[in-house]
Amino acid sequence: MRAPPLLYPLLLLLLLLLATSAYSWKKEEFRNCNQTPFCKRARSRKHGSCNLRATDVSISDGDLIAKLVHKEENPESEQPNKPLVLTLSAYQDGVMRVKIDEDQNLNRPKKRFEVPEVIEEDFLNKKLWLTRVKEEEIDGVSSVVYLSDGYEGVLRHDPFEVFVREKSSGKRVLSINSNGLFDFEQLREKKEGDDWEEKFRSHTDTRPFGPQSVSFDVSFYGADYVYGIPEHATSFALKPTRGPDMEEFSEPYRLFNLDVFEYLHESPFGLYGSIPFMISHGKARGSSGFFWLNAAEMQIDVLGSGWNSNESSNIMLPSDKQRIDTLWMNEAGVVDTFFFIGPGPKDVVRQYTSVTGRPSMPQLFATAYHQCRWNYRDEEDVYNVDSKFDEHDIPYDVLWLDIEHTDGKKYFTWDRVLFPNPEEMQNKLAAKGRHMVTIVDPHIKRDESYHIHKEASEKGYYVKDATGKDYDGWCWPGSSSYVDLLNPEIRSWWSDKFSLDSYTGSTQYLHIWNDMNEPSVFNGPEVTMPRDALHHGGVEHRELHNAYGYYFQMATSNGLLKRGDGKDRPFVLGRAFFAGSQRYGAIWTGDNTAEWEHLRVSVPMVLTLSISGIVFSGADVGGFFGNPETELLVRWYQLGAYYPFFRGHAHHDTKRREPWLFGERNTQLMREAIHVRYMYLPYFYTLFREANSSGTPVARPLWMEFPGDEKSFSNDEAFMIGNGLLVQGIYTERAKHVSVYLPGDESWYDLRSGFAYKGGQTHKYEVSEDSVPSFQRAGTIIPRKDRLRRSSTQMENDPYTLVISLNSSQAAEGELYIDDGKSFEFKQGAFIHRFFTFSNGKLTSSNAAPSSAGNDRFSSECTVERIILLGLSPGATTALVEPGNRKVEIELGPLFIQGNRGSVLTIRKPNVRIADDWSIQIL
Repeated sequence: MRAPPLLYPLLLLLLLLLATSAYSWKKEEFRNCNQTPFCKRARSRKHGSCNLRATDVSISDGDLIAKLVHKEENPESEQPNKPLVLTLSAYQDGVMRVKIDEDQNLNRPKKRFEVPEVIEEDFLNKKLWLTRVKEEEIDGVSSVVYLSDGYEGVLRHDPFEVFVREKSSGKRVLSINSNGLFDFEQLREKKEGDDWEEKFRSHTDTRPFGPQSVSFDVSFYGADYVYGIPEHATSFALKPTRGPDMEEFSEPYRLFNLDVFEYLHESPFGLYGSIPFMISHGKARGSSGFFWLNAAEMQIDVLGSGWNSNESSNIMLPSDKQRIDTLWMNEAGVVDTFFFIGPGPKDVVRQYTSVTGRPSMPQLFATAYHQCRWNYRDEEDVYNVDSKFDEHDIPYDVLWLDIEHTDGKKYFTWDRVLFPNPEEMQNKLAAKGRHMVTIVDPHIKRDESYHIHKEASEKGYYVKDATGKDYDGWCWPGSSSYVDLLNPEIRSWWSDKFSLDSYTGSTQYLHIWNDMNEPSVFNGPEVTMPRDALHHGGVEHRELHNAYGYYFQMATSNGLLKRGDGKDRPFVLGRAFFAGSQRYGAIWTGDNTAEWEHLRVSVPMVLTLSISGIVFSGADVGGFFGNPETELLVRWYQLGAYYPFFRGHAHHDTKRREPWLFGERNTQLMREAIHVRYMYLPYFYTLFREANSSGTPVARPLWMEFPGDEKSFSNDEAFMIGNGLLVQGIYTERAKHVSVYLPGDESWYDLRSGFAYKGGQTHKYEVSEDSVPSFQRAGTIIPRKDRLRRSSTQMENDPYTLVISLNSSQAAEGELYIDDGKSFEFKQGAFIHRFFTFSNGKLTSSNAAPSSAGNDRFSSECTVERIILLGLSPGATTALVEPGNRKVEIELGPLFIQGNRGSVLTIRKPNVRIADDWSIQIL
């Protein structure tokens, strides 16, 4: 139905006001804990208030099963006192799962929601079949089961408590309900007089099933710090949110996916994504991890020392145990938790990603530099930007188009006035080895002439409001509805829309950007969808809110897979995320601001995503909002070149900021920063393969590589790329010096000069304008490609440089992974994986790939053209290359060809093939 003409200006004004209101963070628009009843109730409980005990413990289908019953019946309680069912399961590699739900055999108003399609099928097949349970006296009767050779799972009966302990010492690792804060609000039928509605500002949540929250405490033993639970713009080590000595936050860390413009740079406030995964680390014990598979709103307190000192109940935990207590509070769903025993940080990440999935292997082009702006106006603008990169000798791989490229904000369409020849445009970029990304958001314009809307409406594919009608909210197109991607049938339908036949004007070189997928609703409560909206199967939006963006990115990624007949790896960037999103693409940290503080907080934000499985992440270089001063922009490029996902992006109200617009010297500095990324692409790509295999992130906190170094535990101004590079950001203007802590006992080699700095010390490092402090760790070998091209595709056949930094034993090692950069053939063994070692004066290249029939399906004729030797004892002048019995000279050469920086010992043109076995002996 069309609106009368006089209403159009009013509707337009309303839309603009709604959109503008989302442009800046306004505290009053979002709920705090006191305005969130389930959070307020959970925070008010005293420790020891849980009145549940475990009974009827048995083994069934390989699991430990128990009932949780109330020790004391309270006839006046509004909550039902029906038993809960606890299921404890053990899995390979030291993972324990604990589920608690209402009894399936009792009458209930509805089944509580369990998040589907997050847990990997392979993980479920690794269940250990428990055959017996032993009873022990541990402060009362406890049931003990085998978890792994060194660990046991324990269910304490009365009071109810679950924990993992070391078998030999009896020391605890992780526990639930050790402080007695467990509470489970069971569903019940609404009675006359019950008022379950909740109001916030002008919005009313009908809450048809009433209070259904779950909360409990989790304790991490032997921990100095806890990390994780993205997404928040705050320090990497999570600060206490509650306790007598609390100096930082009084609000819990919130996990509720929200569209937040210009977010604060230091706040526990929830942002675009949510992963209820926390990892602890400490010198005493190492690392452990905890994950709660639940997609409803969650609030998490990190409890400071003495948080319960004013309470009269006895603490269940032994007071001499070093631990960190946390309180997890949730609006709906079930308890479905996973304990990860570590004991090292890489072990925990491996265990977590065995449950939620290993990160996908990106195409090579996606690991290079991306250029984006809201918006490149038209094809002429696109061609001009593309040619300027070539003119200024700056490589890039991907050009992005935002919402204005569409026909009236209708996704899968083109504005044919501004972009009359989209296929030709993409093919011209592809001729240079470049790609294009267009935006596809979840809000669908309610326009009867729009084929996507018409089809979704006719098929009943939209999320419904509380009355059962298609939900109608406001976003960029105006009146919009949202596809219900919880339904697998609808996800399949959505995926089909990315076919070349369906998405007119698209090509195989076009990839996708999922923005606003929290989902963002300008006129919704807290700029999102109402909690009482209804999804497939009668699931309330409150129950799956944090996973909506996950399903959207999943369906989009599957669409690109279908488009290429399953042959090409998809690239999809998302903003909202959940546990498992690492399987479907990259994530960026959202709408940051061109301020030094946002540059600073980008590092802990990326690190937090990295340890939570999202290894392919980065922040908008330069800041999305505002106009960065030139020095800030340069520093951001220099640091951003080391983000796993490297993209420059800006709001349409900002001044144009392509790298050539700030004078020749600044253009040179940004060019060199981007060149650094392209030089290290072989190293980054090798690390992405490691992440794809084991979950180990590309960007790592220092303590992941140096788990015993206490000075690294709270350091989030520096980070590691793999095990070999350390990068320290510069976060203040006109800095002359910066303090750089270099962990470990071995030296670190300055990438600018080749100079060696001692490890285990904080150095006062003189800052230069041409780079941020970056170092290669002694004992590592890092592959590079030093010939710089227009794009990563054009570098495919270029020779390699190996940079060897020797430790105090004159030894080093490293590796290189190569495949075709785009297909899934690597899963059948079509790749090259080389292992390099240097010891006793000899460099050796050997095959690191497992022997299989697929190894000969991929080959490379690339050679090694330079070998740089950092820290080599003086005196060597020649080297012997085998096979071939050839002698080559060792001479001084530049550390970097670009800029001719440094002067280091170099073996030039050994001309050995990268794919072969060979050795080079220093004479």
